[in-house]
Amino acid sequence: MTDRLQALLSHFSVNARTFQAGALCGINALDGDGPFGQLHLIRSGDVEVRHAKGKPLRINEPSLLLYPRPMAHRFITDEVRGADFVCANLSFEGGAANPIAAALPPIVCLSLRQLHGSEAVLELLFTEAGAHNCGRQALLDRLFEVVLIQVLRQLMESGQTRVGMLAGLAHPQLRKAIVAIHEQPEREWSLEELGRTSGMSRSSFANSFRDAVGVTPGTYLQRWRVGLAQKALLDGKSLKTIALEVGYGSEAALSRAFKTLSGKSPREWRTMQQAE
Repeated sequence: MTDRLQALLSHFSVNARTFQAGALCGINALDGDGPFGQLHLIRSGDVEVRHAKGKPLRINEPSLLLYPRPMAHRFITDEVRGADFVCANLSFEGGAANPIAAALPPIVCLSLRQLHGSEAVLELLFTEAGAHNCGRQALLDRLFEVVLIQVLRQLMESGQTRVGMLAGLAHPQLRKAIVAIHEQPEREWSLEELGRTSGMSRSSFANSFRDAVGVTPGTYLQRWRVGLAQKALLDGKSLKTIALEVGYGSEAALSRAFKTLSGKSPREWRTMQQAE
């Protein structure tokens, strides 16, 4: 079976840094001002979660909350008993250009019972969170990264991502074409080739892709290439090298595509990112 996440994670890694392990009592606010997403594991206790907009979330069983992008939120728990949390900041490589962060909804809330096959990982994570073993921080960070991959699997396999890249990767036929694009962005893909890769006719593929992913295959390919180009720019590669790696025949062609999507030339974009 095609590995739907391998190319994504090999190009755009995600790193976790644990910052909370233990009870949170009363009101605890996170301002969302930093560059990080966050993953919260609630092992026990009743929790009300509030955001600037929308109804509060009420959690009364072991659950997880995933914020792939910065968002202010508050936890309200019993002032005495509190609730048992283990939390980590998530750093998505490439920042806003990271396709995993961009593909996820603003908030994912799942009961830990829904995270099939994660029992051993969660047991080890909670055990380490309550201990003081050497290497504890590094192990917790890696375990959070494993949990995030399991969340992505669950979202795809359960059909909880209705439109977008993850919805396309959940489709039994379309995912073959999406993985092919991810693995070979430099190739001059045609609709016919992508359709054959998916075992579909040209028209059926184009229509199904647009319905599931929300954009045409050509637009998706362009966005993937530009996302890779942005990551490469931050790594210090030259425009000429990047253009060849991501499938554009010249710097000028890459610059045109880059400006169409980002509103800035590659050099302007890199200067802005470095300043930030």
